[in-house]
Amino acid sequence: MNGGTVHVVGAGIAGLSAAVRLADEGCRVEVYESARFAGGRCRSYHDRTLDLRIDNGNHLLLSGNAAALDYLGRIGSGAKLKGPVSAIFDFADLAKGERWRLRPNDGRVPWWLLSAGRRVPGTRLREYLAVLATLRVRASARLRDVMDCSGPLYQRLWRPVLLAGLNNDPPDSSARLAGAILRETLGAGGKACRPLVAIEGLSSTFVEPALAHLSKRGVSVHLGQRLGAVDFEAGRAVALSFGKQQKALAQDDALVLALPPWIAQEILPGLEVPDAFRTILNAHFRIAPSPDQPMILGVVNGLTEWVFAYKDYVSVTISSADRLLCEPRERLAAQIWREVGALCGLGSRLPPWQIINERRATFAAIPDQDAKRPCARTSWRNVVLAGDWTQTGLPATIEGAVRSGYRAASIIMEEREAAHGAITVR
Repeated sequence: MNGGTVHVVGAGIAGLSAAVRLADEGCRVEVYESARFAGGRCRSYHDRTLDLRIDNGNHLLLSGNAAALDYLGRIGSGAKLKGPVSAIFDFADLAKGERWRLRPNDGRVPWWLLSAGRRVPGTRLREYLAVLATLRVRASARLRDVMDCSGPLYQRLWRPVLLAGLNNDPPDSSARLAGAILRETLGAGGKACRPLVAIEGLSSTFVEPALAHLSKRGVSVHLGQRLGAVDFEAGRAVALSFGKQQKALAQDDALVLALPPWIAQEILPGLEVPDAFRTILNAHFRIAPSPDQPMILGVVNGLTEWVFAYKDYVSVTISSADRLLCEPRERLAAQIWREVGALCGLGSRLPPWQIINERRATFAAIPDQDAKRPCARTSWRNVVLAGDWTQTGLPATIEGAVRSGYRAASIIMEEREAAHGAITVR
């Protein structure tokens, strides 16, 4: 890989972050996306039912998501993230009618646990030590193998946090991935846990500024271009087929495949990828939230799991929602609204609503699926992978997607530096 063009296939967050990083390093980049829009699973669209521009799903960043924040800084949209000035998480228990606020201190030493008023109600200090068992585990361990998945602390804190991060029932999930979440959130101190939401929408925060950034650097983004096949010769990719159109790759060109795993497997012979997935359900209600409603509200003992307050609508996220796919949409909307309307003081009358099921939102964060995640490097010299389903050390998250894009870009830059006899350790 010398100074040829880098062809990035896939304009989701992984592909966009790879392209941004490469373009910032002065590489020639071309981006291809099969859809008529960029962003993949992280985008906004105008919903006719609500007559609003909404996100296809709710995504929460934390102040410790260094790669995602670096990406937003590069494209000039970091200021579009909104959140409290410190790590504050509001919760409500529908069964007991209780509310509380979790307030970790900024530093890594968790002195906040010494204050009963800052802990989850009804929990004791020593109970919090149980999660330490997740920090060093074997790759095959499930969370239930290393930690008691019962009791008030688990139900009121660890379960909602891990369910949101893993998108899988926590007891059956990979203890290694659960530990990664805890290590990079509460384990890193409250300074790394400040919640941040793209309050103006995912596309206006993560996607449109990236496209503008790439355009300024001369990068062409080709939408509606579906990669059908890659031709290989002598251990390298030599041509890309987009329907009837074929694009030959020069000797020093490189290829970043930032595709969903099932498509990447079709393109690359012999590639092993995760093949079990989990659904995320999002319900949107066109009603203005009350002025005192928290931007994010965690809910336990209900169908609702997380409530997001936007300017013109209220949105609910339910993770690992495969069990709900056969439920009538009208019944789901009514049940969710009964909970949300009561919690948020918005009344019992069902406002205009929309339900979106992302059926393959994430790979199943269980040990055997985690083991199927490939590395970014492939057996072809000029081909690298990007995607939150590759080995990032994290579950399928925006932070993981950006890290994968950055890793793919770093491999290409390292190879080019090595070819020029000036290897730089990154």
